[in-house]
Amino acid sequence: MKILLDVNSHHEETTVTIHCKELNPSIQEILEYLNKTETDLIVGKDGEKQHLIKPEDVHYFRTEGDIVTAATSKGAFKIKEKLYELEQSLSSRRFIRISKSVIANLYAMSHFEPSFNGTLCVHFKSGEKEYASRHYVSKIKETLKMNRRGSK
Repeated sequence: MKILLDVNSHHEETTVTIHCKELNPSIQEILEYLNKTETDLIVGKDGEKQHLIKPEDVHYFRTEGDIVTAATSKGAFKIKEKLYELEQSLSSRRFIRISKSVIANLYAMSHFEPSFNGTLCVHFKSGEKEYASRHYVSKIKETLKMNRRGSK
């Protein structure tokens, strides 16, 4: 990949142009990075206390009704963001939607087990487990393949 940088005080705004033969996972990742403003810290409530949580410390986010919780090794914390807002602001290289109600940290996962009706049981390093619905299984497999290729 060839990278060109043109720093000039006469430019009125920063523009990024990508010339490529095809849209591949590397280019897609660059686009996602440029379009996202990733979340650095999340505020989680535990009773009256408010905690600052790093996204990488979260095993998964779960919604039950109107309440979204972040599961960490230090416990579960209520957060104000909706699941779809988290999905937009979290790194797609680290977090993946596994069901309508759960976004999981790929690096907190331990292993998978096939479950009934084509679903997956996702086991976390913490010992907890969540179920990935059929609708998301192919996306999970594709993401894991992309991550595996990207790390070589």
